[in-house]
Amino acid sequence: MKKYTRPVIVIVVLLIAAGLLWKETRRLDAQDGSVLYGNVDIREVELAFRQPGRLLSVQVDEGDRVRRGDLLAAIDSQPLQDALAAAKAEVQAVQAELSKLQRGSRQQEVRRGEAQVAQAEAAVALADIEFKRQTALVAKGVASQQALDAATNARDEAQAALNAARQSLSLLQEGSRSEDVEAAQARLAAATAARAQAQTALDDARLFAPADGIILARVKEPGSLLVGPTTVLTLSLTDPVYIRAYVPETQLSRVAPGTKVWVRSDSSAKTYPAQVGFVSPRAEFTPKTVETADLRTDLVYRLRIVVGKTDGGLLQGMPVTVFLQNPGRG
Repeated sequence: MKKYTRPVIVIVVLLIAAGLLWKETRRLDAQDGSVLYGNVDIREVELAFRQPGRLLSVQVDEGDRVRRGDLLAAIDSQPLQDALAAAKAEVQAVQAELSKLQRGSRQQEVRRGEAQVAQAEAAVALADIEFKRQTALVAKGVASQQALDAATNARDEAQAALNAARQSLSLLQEGSRSEDVEAAQARLAAATAARAQAQTALDDARLFAPADGIILARVKEPGSLLVGPTTVLTLSLTDPVYIRAYVPETQLSRVAPGTKVWVRSDSSAKTYPAQVGFVSPRAEFTPKTVETADLRTDLVYRLRIVVGKTDGGLLQGMPVTVFLQNPGRG
Protein backbone atom coordinates (compact mmCIF):
# COMPACT_ATOMS: atom_id res chain seq x y z
CA MET A 1 0.00 0.00 0.00
CA LYS A 2 2.90 2.34 0.75
CA LYS A 3 4.13 2.28 -2.86
CA TYR A 4 0.76 3.83 -4.00
CA THR A 5 0.53 6.43 -1.22
CA ARG A 6 3.29 8.72 -2.43
CA PRO A 7 1.94 9.17 -6.03
CA VAL A 8 -1.53 9.89 -4.70
CA ILE A 9 -0.17 12.53 -2.35
CA VAL A 10 1.78 14.10 -5.20
CA ILE A 11 -1.33 14.24 -7.41
CA VAL A 12 -3.39 15.82 -4.65
CA VAL A 13 -0.72 18.41 -4.00
CA LEU A 14 -0.52 19.25 -7.70
CA LEU A 15 -4.29 19.64 -7.95
CA ILE A 16 -4.36 21.94 -4.93
CA ALA A 17 -1.51 23.99 -6.38
CA ALA A 18 -3.29 24.24 -9.73
CA GLY A 19 -6.46 25.40 -8.01
CA LEU A 20 -4.62 28.02 -6.01
CA LEU A 21 -2.85 29.21 -9.14
CA TRP A 22 -6.16 29.49 -11.00
CA LYS A 23 -7.73 31.48 -8.17
CA GLU A 24 -4.71 33.74 -7.94
CA THR A 25 -4.85 34.33 -11.71
CA ARG A 26 -8.51 35.27 -11.51
CA ARG A 27 -7.81 37.58 -8.59
CA LEU A 28 -5.01 39.33 -10.44
CA ASP A 29 -7.09 39.60 -13.57
CA ALA A 30 -9.93 41.15 -11.58
CA GLN A 31 -7.55 43.62 -9.96
CA ASP A 32 -5.98 44.79 -13.19
CA GLY A 33 -9.37 44.99 -14.92
CA SER A 34 -8.64 42.46 -17.66
CA VAL A 35 -11.54 40.24 -16.54
CA LEU A 36 -15.14 41.20 -15.78
CA TYR A 37 -18.03 39.09 -14.57
CA GLY A 38 -21.68 39.13 -15.49
CA ASN A 39 -24.68 37.19 -16.67
CA VAL A 40 -26.50 36.54 -19.94
CA ASP A 41 -29.54 38.82 -19.97
CA ILE A 42 -32.95 37.20 -19.75
CA ARG A 43 -34.94 38.51 -22.71
CA GLU A 44 -38.52 37.34 -22.99
CA VAL A 45 -41.66 38.56 -24.75
CA GLU A 46 -45.16 37.91 -23.45
CA LEU A 47 -47.22 37.36 -26.61
CA ALA A 48 -50.91 38.24 -26.50
CA PHE A 49 -53.76 39.22 -28.83
CA ARG A 50 -54.90 42.83 -28.74
CA GLN A 51 -58.45 41.71 -29.49
CA PRO A 52 -60.65 39.56 -27.25
CA GLY A 53 -62.01 36.34 -28.67
CA ARG A 54 -61.93 32.56 -28.61
CA LEU A 55 -58.52 31.00 -29.21
CA LEU A 56 -58.88 28.98 -32.41
CA SER A 57 -55.44 27.41 -32.82
CA VAL A 58 -51.89 27.37 -31.45
CA GLN A 59 -49.27 26.37 -34.00
CA VAL A 60 -46.25 25.88 -31.70
CA ASP A 61 -45.23 23.97 -28.58
CA GLU A 62 -42.77 24.68 -25.81
CA GLY A 63 -39.19 24.38 -27.02
CA ASP A 64 -39.99 25.10 -30.67
CA ARG A 65 -37.64 27.48 -32.46
CA VAL A 66 -39.46 30.13 -34.45
CA ARG A 67 -38.41 32.77 -36.95
CA ARG A 68 -39.57 36.35 -37.15
CA GLY A 69 -42.95 36.48 -38.92
CA ASP A 70 -43.93 32.84 -38.23
CA LEU A 71 -47.62 32.29 -37.48
CA LEU A 72 -47.93 31.24 -33.84
CA ALA A 73 -51.65 31.31 -33.00
CA ALA A 74 -55.05 32.58 -34.16
CA ILE A 75 -58.40 33.51 -32.68
CA ASP A 76 -61.87 33.10 -34.23
CA SER A 77 -62.06 35.93 -36.77
CA GLN A 78 -65.73 35.65 -37.81
CA PRO A 79 -66.99 38.41 -35.47
CA LEU A 80 -64.17 40.66 -36.66
CA GLN A 81 -64.99 39.93 -40.32
CA ASP A 82 -68.62 40.89 -39.68
CA ALA A 83 -67.56 44.13 -38.01
CA LEU A 84 -65.33 44.96 -40.97
CA ALA A 85 -68.16 44.31 -43.45
CA ALA A 86 -70.45 46.65 -41.48
CA ALA A 87 -67.76 49.32 -41.41
CA LYS A 88 -67.23 49.06 -45.18
CA ALA A 89 -70.98 49.39 -45.80
CA GLU A 90 -71.12 52.51 -43.64
CA VAL A 91 -68.28 54.07 -45.63
CA GLN A 92 -70.13 53.38 -48.90
CA ALA A 93 -73.36 54.91 -47.55
CA VAL A 94 -71.68 58.10 -46.34
CA GLN A 95 -69.66 58.36 -49.56
CA ALA A 96 -72.87 58.19 -51.60
CA GLU A 97 -74.45 60.88 -49.44
CA LEU A 98 -71.42 63.13 -49.86
CA SER A 99 -71.35 62.61 -53.63
CA LYS A 100 -75.02 63.57 -53.81
CA LEU A 101 -74.39 66.77 -51.90
CA GLN A 102 -71.33 67.66 -53.99
CA ARG A 103 -73.10 67.12 -57.32
CA GLY A 104 -76.05 69.27 -56.29
CA SER A 105 -79.50 69.12 -57.86
CA ARG A 106 -80.19 67.15 -61.01
CA GLN A 107 -81.22 68.97 -64.20
CA GLN A 108 -84.63 67.36 -64.05
CA GLU A 109 -85.19 68.80 -60.58
CA VAL A 110 -84.16 72.28 -61.74
CA ARG A 111 -86.49 72.12 -64.77
CA ARG A 112 -89.33 70.99 -62.55
CA GLY A 113 -88.67 73.95 -60.27
CA GLU A 114 -88.72 76.31 -63.23
CA ALA A 115 -92.05 74.84 -64.35
CA GLN A 116 -93.52 75.35 -60.89
CA VAL A 117 -92.40 79.00 -60.95
CA ALA A 118 -94.02 79.50 -64.36
CA GLN A 119 -97.22 77.90 -63.10
CA ALA A 120 -97.22 80.14 -60.04
CA GLU A 121 -96.64 83.24 -62.20
CA ALA A 122 -99.63 82.30 -64.38
CA ALA A 123 -101.75 81.85 -61.26
CA VAL A 124 -100.69 85.29 -60.02
CA ALA A 125 -101.54 86.88 -63.34
CA LEU A 126 -104.99 85.26 -63.37
CA ALA A 127 -105.65 86.24 -59.77
CA ASP A 128 -104.61 89.84 -60.50
CA ILE A 129 -107.03 90.03 -63.44
CA GLU A 130 -109.87 88.76 -61.26
CA PHE A 131 -108.99 91.26 -58.53
CA LYS A 132 -109.09 94.17 -60.98
CA ARG A 133 -112.42 92.99 -62.43
CA GLN A 134 -114.03 92.70 -59.01
CA THR A 135 -112.71 96.11 -58.05
CA ALA A 136 -114.35 97.68 -61.11
CA LEU A 137 -117.64 95.87 -60.47
CA VAL A 138 -117.72 97.00 -56.85
CA ALA A 139 -117.12 100.59 -57.97
CA LYS A 140 -120.16 100.30 -60.28
CA GLY A 141 -122.22 98.71 -57.52
CA VAL A 142 -122.66 95.54 -59.49
CA ALA A 143 -120.53 93.22 -57.26
CA SER A 144 -120.50 92.87 -53.52
CA GLN A 145 -117.65 93.70 -51.19
CA GLN A 146 -117.45 90.00 -50.26
CA ALA A 147 -116.58 89.05 -53.85
CA LEU A 148 -113.82 91.68 -53.87
CA ASP A 149 -112.40 90.35 -50.62
CA ALA A 150 -112.29 86.84 -52.04
CA ALA A 151 -110.47 88.07 -55.16
CA THR A 152 -107.98 89.95 -52.97
CA ASN A 153 -107.22 86.84 -50.90
CA ALA A 154 -106.83 84.72 -54.03
CA ARG A 155 -104.36 87.22 -55.47
CA ASP A 156 -102.29 87.28 -52.22
CA GLU A 157 -102.23 83.49 -52.01
CA ALA A 158 -101.06 83.21 -55.60
CA GLN A 159 -98.31 85.75 -54.96
CA ALA A 160 -97.15 83.82 -51.87
CA ALA A 161 -97.10 80.58 -53.83
CA LEU A 162 -95.01 82.28 -56.52
CA ASN A 163 -92.50 83.51 -53.92
CA ALA A 164 -92.21 79.99 -52.47
CA ALA A 165 -91.69 78.47 -55.94
CA ARG A 166 -88.97 80.99 -56.70
CA GLN A 167 -87.17 80.23 -53.40
CA SER A 168 -87.30 76.50 -54.10
CA LEU A 169 -85.87 77.05 -57.56
CA SER A 170 -83.08 79.20 -56.11
CA LEU A 171 -82.13 76.40 -53.69
CA LEU A 172 -82.07 73.89 -56.53
CA GLN A 173 -79.88 76.12 -58.64
CA GLU A 174 -77.49 76.96 -55.80
CA GLY A 175 -76.96 73.36 -54.74
CA SER A 176 -76.05 71.97 -51.32
CA ARG A 177 -74.97 74.20 -48.46
CA SER A 178 -71.26 74.18 -47.67
CA GLU A 179 -72.05 73.28 -44.07
CA ASP A 180 -73.91 70.15 -45.18
CA VAL A 181 -70.99 69.13 -47.40
CA GLU A 182 -68.50 69.66 -44.56
CA ALA A 183 -70.66 67.64 -42.18
CA ALA A 184 -70.84 64.79 -44.70
CA GLN A 185 -67.07 64.92 -45.17
CA ALA A 186 -66.61 64.65 -41.42
CA ARG A 187 -68.94 61.64 -41.28
CA LEU A 188 -66.98 60.04 -44.11
CA ALA A 189 -63.69 60.57 -42.25
CA ALA A 190 -65.16 58.97 -39.14
CA ALA A 191 -66.53 56.03 -41.13
CA THR A 192 -63.17 55.55 -42.88
CA ALA A 193 -61.36 55.53 -39.53
CA ALA A 194 -63.82 52.98 -38.18
CA ARG A 195 -63.19 50.79 -41.23
CA ALA A 196 -59.42 51.01 -40.70
CA GLN A 197 -59.87 50.12 -37.06
CA ALA A 198 -62.00 47.11 -37.99
CA GLN A 199 -59.34 46.00 -40.51
CA THR A 200 -56.63 46.30 -37.85
CA ALA A 201 -58.73 44.25 -35.45
CA LEU A 202 -59.12 41.54 -38.10
CA ASP A 203 -55.37 41.56 -38.78
CA ASP A 204 -54.79 41.12 -35.05
CA ALA A 205 -56.71 37.85 -35.13
CA ARG A 206 -53.42 36.15 -36.03
CA LEU A 207 -50.36 36.20 -33.78
CA PHE A 208 -46.92 36.29 -35.42
CA ALA A 209 -43.45 35.93 -33.95
CA PRO A 210 -41.94 39.40 -33.46
CA ALA A 211 -38.38 38.04 -33.56
CA ASP A 212 -36.35 34.83 -33.72
CA GLY A 213 -36.49 32.81 -30.53
CA ILE A 214 -37.63 29.74 -28.62
CA ILE A 215 -41.12 29.16 -27.27
CA LEU A 216 -40.61 29.15 -23.52
CA ALA A 217 -44.20 28.63 -22.36
CA ARG A 218 -47.54 27.75 -23.93
CA VAL A 219 -49.96 29.46 -21.57
CA LYS A 220 -53.34 29.01 -23.30
CA GLU A 221 -54.87 26.17 -25.30
CA PRO A 222 -57.35 26.27 -28.23
CA GLY A 223 -60.89 26.91 -27.06
CA SER A 224 -59.87 29.33 -24.33
CA LEU A 225 -61.85 32.56 -24.20
CA LEU A 226 -59.45 35.50 -24.17
CA VAL A 227 -60.74 38.60 -22.45
CA GLY A 228 -58.40 41.52 -23.01
CA PRO A 229 -54.66 41.19 -23.68
CA THR A 230 -54.15 37.74 -22.12
CA THR A 231 -50.73 36.12 -22.56
CA VAL A 232 -50.90 33.10 -24.87
CA LEU A 233 -47.22 32.30 -25.41
CA THR A 234 -43.90 33.34 -23.90
CA LEU A 235 -41.05 33.78 -26.36
CA SER A 236 -37.40 33.70 -25.33
CA LEU A 237 -35.32 35.91 -27.63
CA THR A 238 -32.10 34.26 -28.79
CA ASP A 239 -30.49 36.80 -31.09
CA PRO A 240 -28.62 38.88 -30.30
CA VAL A 241 -27.26 37.66 -26.95
CA TYR A 242 -26.78 40.43 -24.39
CA ILE A 243 -24.36 40.19 -21.48
CA ARG A 244 -24.87 42.33 -18.38
CA ALA A 245 -21.50 43.02 -16.76
CA TYR A 246 -20.03 45.64 -14.44
CA VAL A 247 -16.80 47.61 -14.53
CA PRO A 248 -15.14 49.82 -11.88
CA GLU A 249 -14.66 53.51 -12.58
CA THR A 250 -10.90 53.08 -12.92
CA GLN A 251 -11.40 50.80 -15.94
CA LEU A 252 -14.06 52.81 -17.78
CA SER A 253 -11.57 53.96 -20.41
CA ARG A 254 -11.01 50.34 -21.45
CA VAL A 255 -14.66 49.54 -22.19
CA ALA A 256 -15.91 52.34 -24.41
CA PRO A 257 -18.84 51.43 -26.68
CA GLY A 258 -17.53 49.38 -29.61
CA THR A 259 -14.65 47.85 -27.64
CA LYS A 260 -14.01 44.23 -28.62
CA VAL A 261 -14.16 41.70 -25.77
CA TRP A 262 -14.42 37.92 -25.38
CA VAL A 263 -17.01 35.97 -23.41
CA ARG A 264 -16.76 32.52 -21.85
CA SER A 265 -19.15 30.56 -19.67
CA ASP A 266 -18.23 28.20 -16.83
CA SER A 267 -19.78 25.26 -18.68
CA SER A 268 -17.51 25.40 -21.72
CA ALA A 269 -14.00 26.40 -22.72
CA LYS A 270 -15.29 28.03 -25.91
CA THR A 271 -14.77 31.77 -26.18
CA TYR A 272 -17.22 34.01 -28.05
CA PRO A 273 -16.21 37.34 -29.62
CA ALA A 274 -18.35 40.28 -28.58
CA GLN A 275 -18.29 44.04 -28.24
CA VAL A 276 -19.41 46.62 -25.71
CA GLY A 277 -22.70 48.13 -26.82
CA PHE A 278 -23.67 50.38 -23.91
CA VAL A 279 -22.08 51.87 -20.80
CA SER A 280 -24.43 53.14 -18.14
CA PRO A 281 -23.88 56.79 -17.23
CA ARG A 282 -24.94 56.08 -13.64
CA ALA A 283 -22.82 54.42 -10.95
CA GLU A 284 -24.26 51.68 -8.71
CA PHE A 285 -23.10 49.18 -6.13
CA THR A 286 -21.92 45.85 -7.48
CA PRO A 287 -24.90 43.46 -7.50
CA LYS A 288 -24.69 40.17 -5.62
CA THR A 289 -24.78 38.19 -8.85
CA VAL A 290 -21.32 39.44 -9.72
CA GLU A 291 -19.04 37.05 -7.85
CA THR A 292 -16.03 39.30 -7.30
CA ALA A 293 -15.55 39.67 -3.58
CA ASP A 294 -12.87 42.35 -3.92
CA LEU A 295 -15.19 44.66 -5.83
CA ARG A 296 -18.44 43.90 -4.02
CA THR A 297 -18.51 47.14 -2.03
CA ASP A 298 -17.15 49.37 -4.79
CA LEU A 299 -19.13 51.51 -7.17
CA VAL A 300 -19.31 50.10 -10.67
CA TYR A 301 -20.94 50.93 -14.00
CA ARG A 302 -23.23 48.56 -15.87
CA LEU A 303 -22.24 47.38 -19.33
CA ARG A 304 -24.28 45.82 -22.10
CA ILE A 305 -22.10 43.52 -24.13
CA VAL A 306 -23.46 42.27 -27.44
CA VAL A 307 -22.44 38.79 -28.57
CA GLY A 308 -22.69 38.02 -32.27
CA LYS A 309 -23.90 34.71 -33.59
CA THR A 310 -23.63 31.91 -31.05
CA ASP A 311 -24.08 28.15 -31.10
CA GLY A 312 -26.63 28.16 -28.29
CA GLY A 313 -23.95 27.69 -25.66
CA LEU A 314 -24.80 30.94 -23.86
CA LEU A 315 -28.12 30.37 -22.12
CA GLN A 316 -30.12 33.17 -20.57
CA GLY A 317 -29.24 33.85 -16.93
CA MET A 318 -25.95 31.95 -17.22
CA PRO A 319 -22.97 33.50 -15.38
CA VAL A 320 -20.11 34.39 -17.73
CA THR A 321 -16.61 35.80 -17.68
CA VAL A 322 -15.75 38.74 -19.91
CA PHE A 323 -12.13 39.11 -21.05
CA LEU A 324 -10.83 42.47 -22.22
CA GLN A 325 -7.89 40.68 -23.82
CA ASN A 326 -8.23 37.63 -26.04
CA PRO A 327 -7.57 34.71 -23.66
CA GLY A 328 -6.49 32.59 -26.59
CA ARG A 329 -3.51 34.87 -27.16
CA GLY A 330 -2.32 35.00 -23.54
